[in-house]
Amino acid sequence: MTRIDFHSNVGDSLLYACRLVRKAYQAGQPTIVLAEPARLRVFDEQLWTFAPLEFVPHCMADSALAAQTPIVLAANLDNVPHYQVLLNLGAEVPAQFARFERLLEVVGNAPDELSAGRERYRFYRDRGYALNNYKQGG
Repeated sequence: MTRIDFHSNVGDSLLYACRLVRKAYQAGQPTIVLAEPARLRVFDEQLWTFAPLEFVPHCMADSALAAQTPIVLAANLDNVPHYQVLLNLGAEVPAQFARFERLLEVVGNAPDELSAGRERYRFYRDRGYALNNYKQGG
């Protein structure tokens, strides 16, 4: 069964996700980042700039290099190259999340993110998934 980790009260969810992706990369865990196309573009830009002296290798799922790249950004999960870790930055429950060993849900402080995060939390809980919660800040 997929392990599901909720990271909530994170402030800026994209910046927090950059740090999570860096941690997964450093741990050798291939990761798929799922989000709507416009949000993926912003996340892609942030991955280049959030830590000026570090590089997190990443590409879009439709890139010829996706199979060899540890961090893959995707608007859907139809043709992703691996199923270890899924980082969901989208508002909806990923349709194919159960294929992954681990699902990371990042919930920022914006009202729309909180509301969507609660809905996803209920969805997983109601289906019997054990949920690990990591609340940031105070």
